[in-house]
Amino acid sequence: MAKKIALGLVGVLVALALVLCINTWRQGSRQLTVEAIPVLPVDEAGAAQRLGEAVRLRTITSRDDANLSADQFKQLHALLQNRFPKTHAVLKREVVADYSLLYTWKGSNPDTKPILLMAHQDVVPAAPGTEKDWATEPFSGTVKDGFIWGRGAWDDKGNLMAQMEALEMLVASGFQPERTIYFAFGADEEVGGLRGASKIAALLKERKIRLDMVLDEGLLITQGIMPGLQTPVAVVGVAEKGYLAVVLKMAAKPGHSSMPPPKGTSAIAMMSAALKRLDDEQLPGGIRGVAGEMFATIAPEMGGFSRVALSNLWLFGPVVQKQLEASASTNAVLRTTTALSIVNAGNKENVLPGNAEATVNFRLLPGDTKEQVIERTRALVADATKTDQFELFALPGAVDASKVAPTDSAQYALLNRTIREVFPGTLVTPGLMIGATDSIHFGDISDHIFKFSPVRAGPQDLPRFHGTNERISISNYAELIRFYHRFLTQGAAAPRN
Repeated sequence: MAKKIALGLVGVLVALALVLCINTWRQGSRQLTVEAIPVLPVDEAGAAQRLGEAVRLRTITSRDDANLSADQFKQLHALLQNRFPKTHAVLKREVVADYSLLYTWKGSNPDTKPILLMAHQDVVPAAPGTEKDWATEPFSGTVKDGFIWGRGAWDDKGNLMAQMEALEMLVASGFQPERTIYFAFGADEEVGGLRGASKIAALLKERKIRLDMVLDEGLLITQGIMPGLQTPVAVVGVAEKGYLAVVLKMAAKPGHSSMPPPKGTSAIAMMSAALKRLDDEQLPGGIRGVAGEMFATIAPEMGGFSRVALSNLWLFGPVVQKQLEASASTNAVLRTTTALSIVNAGNKENVLPGNAEATVNFRLLPGDTKEQVIERTRALVADATKTDQFELFALPGAVDASKVAPTDSAQYALLNRTIREVFPGTLVTPGLMIGATDSIHFGDISDHIFKFSPVRAGPQDLPRFHGTNERISISNYAELIRFYHRFLTQGAAAPRN
């Protein structure tokens, strides 16, 4: 009997192994087959110096003061006009809300829907006290050791200036687009884009303009970041997570610390219980939606057990998900995240405060709405504190996640093909943008919004984003120019039946 059971188990294991092998083999590559194009000659030294000039302008934005850095924004506008004269001689230029820019390159075919390229002019400041840690002064725009250094070199003046460099080359060559192409350069992306990109989107909507596609900054060309995959991977954001900040206020009878109230009934105790519950019971995650499509796309390109596991999530899904949840960056693409960001209570060690206040930040996955998250939060807090005597409300600026741009579209194929042509051997996969971009304001006038920056990044580069020693290599910056030149050349053509 034991022998028969053993043989049966062996048979089951062999059958399971066969199923896994067949499933893995059936998951063929989803990569487009394209030929690399000739490398476009670019004035790398001149382009690097021009980007350095833009970086030297301290276009720091403020949520409350629309005119902060006004002189710096105006100097940047003048720099663009002086360094790209041919572009400004041909394109229509409009200033929106004082500091944001909208360019229009009129196409020869008015029956073709236009496209829009985006970037933003504003930057975040260098964190106070970190200036000494920079290899160069944070706004030096220094070109040395093969890099352009300074705040904005990557985020996002690199994209803005690369678009202008490519545009200047095309205009100088006499190129004429069939479809109209817009360029939108907001001035307050780092604080939500409500004065810049939002106003530009409203202006285009008022003009009854429907965009065929939008390309904004976003995810990158990564290498050495995805476990089990050393090939460069271009991750194209096809959706953007929503944003919700919820304020929670707890009230209790104030008093002297020598006579504390019953356990768990002080303002701080109730707030602590509420925050612990919210942190412990985060919204459920899963390898589905955009995350599911991303892993299905890269699975055939991986080797070893990683390929087997991602190709057979019906069996290995729980194990893979647990591993992904262990990393902050991959956990963020699986769920609506909960972050406890601000807590205030008390001002003297021997006084029990009558009030405690906290702010909780949620980044919403497509499919989770602001209203659902607020109601769930309210229920968890009530259960944790055993009271409904608290105040809970959302701060201004809350927004649901964007629509998901379809990857089976001609628009995505254009972007996919351009990446593979300009960056030979690079894999392309859809992904979820976990940060905020200006393009979220354009959802009403386009169904095809993509968030992608052709910037190369390894593990050592990610801390530079909004961090110390921001930089971009001169060779990569030249690739940005080539990418936008190719994308504009192909995207400017009217669709062929």
